[in-house]
Amino acid sequence: MKFVDEAEIKVEAGKGGNGCLSFRREKYIEKGGPDGGDGGDGGSVFMQADEALNTLVDFRFQPRYRAQPGQPGQGKNCTGRSGEDLLIKVPIGTSIIDVNTEELIADLENPEQPIMVARGGHHGLGNTRFKSSTNRAPRKTTNGTPGETRTLQLQLRLVADVGLLGFPNAGKSTLIRAVSAAKPKVADYPFTTLVPNLGVVSLGMERSFVMADIPGLIEGASEGAGLGFRFLKHLSRTRLLLHLVDVLPADESDPIASARKIIQELEKFSPTLATKERWIVLNKVDLLETDAVDKLEAELRRELHWDKPIYRIAAINKQGCVELCHDLMQSIESHRKQMAEDEDYRESLAQLEKTMAFEIRRTTESTKTVKTTDDDYWDEDWDD
Repeated sequence: MKFVDEAEIKVEAGKGGNGCLSFRREKYIEKGGPDGGDGGDGGSVFMQADEALNTLVDFRFQPRYRAQPGQPGQGKNCTGRSGEDLLIKVPIGTSIIDVNTEELIADLENPEQPIMVARGGHHGLGNTRFKSSTNRAPRKTTNGTPGETRTLQLQLRLVADVGLLGFPNAGKSTLIRAVSAAKPKVADYPFTTLVPNLGVVSLGMERSFVMADIPGLIEGASEGAGLGFRFLKHLSRTRLLLHLVDVLPADESDPIASARKIIQELEKFSPTLATKERWIVLNKVDLLETDAVDKLEAELRRELHWDKPIYRIAAINKQGCVELCHDLMQSIESHRKQMAEDEDYRESLAQLEKTMAFEIRRTTESTKTVKTTDDDYWDEDWDD
């Protein structure tokens, strides 16, 4: 199935049914009076996360959704039938944003609770509602109100504990293959990874976490270059980021300069995402002597002003991977405990999620605008 992580849809709630204008007409019953019933309420549109889904591809083919309208009222004080609500299922981790107001309606992380995204119209009133001691034969009714109509942008951001970050061929896919059962494609050319991959890292009974691998970043990614920019948003839900640095790049580039470029692209894409906890991991250390790795690490600390631990691994033969995974597990377990016990901590993270969602959307929209302008320019150029 094709992986699609963005879609724009239009949802329309049902219109409320109109009230009925009717009078009782039966033999031997003189002046029966008004008996027009109310209309039915329009159906609302709900969205709910579903564990069985992992892509938004279906919304590319069906971008419009309508709930049922309410039926009009009838005589004999019969109320019209209410329209059925419409339930739309999306993958876990989907953000729902109103395109017109830029309101973040919901982040669907809980698969048990549906969220209303468009409210159905209210029913109209029949003429029975307007009878009184001074108005025995009212001819007044009201129409049902229209349902809400919204244009929504759906953003799927994968739910993972650890996100892998780095240049193409830094060894991200090799690492996730080494520590989990995931088998992403591995090859010696850039952009081997075309879509995000998830792997479950298990360290024993009830001790596991999810690792996310996205396509590598390159310089200019925040302006739309390469593939990594498109999938950077999937790192926003992770607990922490693993920044993989290739100690001996195949293109003979400077590892420290490459690490600095990754940080700069991350800050351009989302300043809030750039503040997320990040660990540096030197990969492919088996290709260099220990002294050379020591020298590289010292330069990296000096150039990046890094005072936190730096891990050394060789993902191809799993060297250093066990220690790295155990430290990751301890950090994640501490985070989970704090999430369960500290309400302020949960609220602060929720606010960061909202901020990142808006930053990601603005960056995505601005890049699309620039890209469209460039496409138009080249089309005109070729026409000439």
